[in-house]
Amino acid sequence: MSGLQARDIGITFEGLQPPAEVCEDPECPWHGNLKIRGALLVGNVVKLRARKMAVVEREHLVYVSKYKRYERRRSRIHARVPACIPLALGDQVLIGETRPLAKSVAWVVLGRIKKGG
Repeated sequence: MSGLQARDIGITFEGLQPPAEVCEDPECPWHGNLKIRGALLVGNVVKLRARKMAVVEREHLVYVSKYKRYERRRSRIHARVPACIPLALGDQVLIGETRPLAKSVAWVVLGRIKKGG
């Protein structure tokens, strides 16, 4: 499915807009036929070494009842990057859960929220 416009993926998030570029990628949620299901997460891009993949790191707080305090934890998620979404290290992105695309990839980048610095 390729056209001049991006299709409606049914996700409304503040700061998220469809990409301006058009791609021919079948595993793109905007221009291909990849469906988004499950969770949505916001994180920062920490690695862009693979051709179509980014490593997104997110921080979250976990309560430790023994010490009655919160601790910070980090998790790194491998996410597929469609050709129509330009990314750089440090960018804040929105990722969505999808079907497994590779052994360790089951997330896709939906868009850049903030440019990294």
